[in-house]
Amino acid sequence: MHLPALYAIIDPLDTGRDPVALAIALLEGGARLLQLRLKDATSRELLAAAERIAPLARSAGAVLLVNDRADIARAVNADGVHLGQDDLPVAAARRVLGSGRIVGVSTHDVDEARAAEAAGADYVGVGPVYATTSKATALTPRGLELIRTVRATVRCPIVAIGGITPDTATDVRTAGADAVAMIGALVRSRDPTQVVRGVLARIG
Repeated sequence: MHLPALYAIIDPLDTGRDPVALAIALLEGGARLLQLRLKDATSRELLAAAERIAPLARSAGAVLLVNDRADIARAVNADGVHLGQDDLPVAAARRVLGSGRIVGVSTHDVDEARAAEAAGADYVGVGPVYATTSKATALTPRGLELIRTVRATVRCPIVAIGGITPDTATDVRTAGADAVAMIGALVRSRDPTQVVRGVLARIG
């Protein structure tokens, strides 16, 4: 599968931003691959946000994935789900979602990436590449070498994540990532729309 170069994650973090307004800003900047990630939201809150964002993404021709929750992804007819190592197995998520949906899996080393691909993941998230403050339990940064090693090991697309900024995105892509995921660099910026435009101008 082909992934857009920027994987924009809708997560207000500590900014207090409304996730729907954030989604609109990212789409207006040209983001065409979004993940809705609201770790502290209740199921009802996540569903409510997803119900409002899904039609916006469809209207813009963008792919929308829901973090962790295959059930909510299916409920709003999102394009798929992104799973962590402790979430549903890929096969179970596909049973929930139905056919033709995207399932991505977070991985942190070569063995996890290989296992995710073997399980049928459409893409693997790889990281953290750099130090990140977007996740309280973030692991030690893996650096670009992990991207290079995973690229030499798996055939599916790679989404690099973890502390990536507009200034480092090109290096990460050169190391072998098909897409770069960004959270803090977008949502903590004064103007996420302009940041997205700037990133896309650099990496396509």
